[in-house]
Amino acid sequence: MEQTDRRINYIEFAVSDIARAKAFYGAAFGWRFTDYGPTYCEFDDGHMKGGFDASVPVRPAGGPLVVLYGDDLAELAKAVKDAGGRITQPVFDFPGGRRFHFSDPDGYELAVWSAA
Repeated sequence: MEQTDRRINYIEFAVSDIARAKAFYGAAFGWRFTDYGPTYCEFDDGHMKGGFDASVPVRPAGGPLVVLYGDDLAELAKAVKDAGGRITQPVFDFPGGRRFHFSDPDGYELAVWSAA
């Protein structure tokens, strides 16, 4: 197993205004940013990366989407189901790799991605 396997790897925040989010987090915490089009921006806090996504509705009650890394998405999707979770979005491609979303037994939504 790689050191990143099964660890929190990325966090996404749904935002209504990327420029405002960048201004706030840049000023308050010194985060750096990489834009990927008009509705997505990656942030880097110097330790962990995440993203601001303006293409989805803001989910203030749901908070950010926690994204874990997994070497084998099929194996991990099975493990999620076997442990009592529910796949909410089957594996799909996105710029940078593939991922799936799931709900844990309490209803929290998370995602798992892989570069392969």
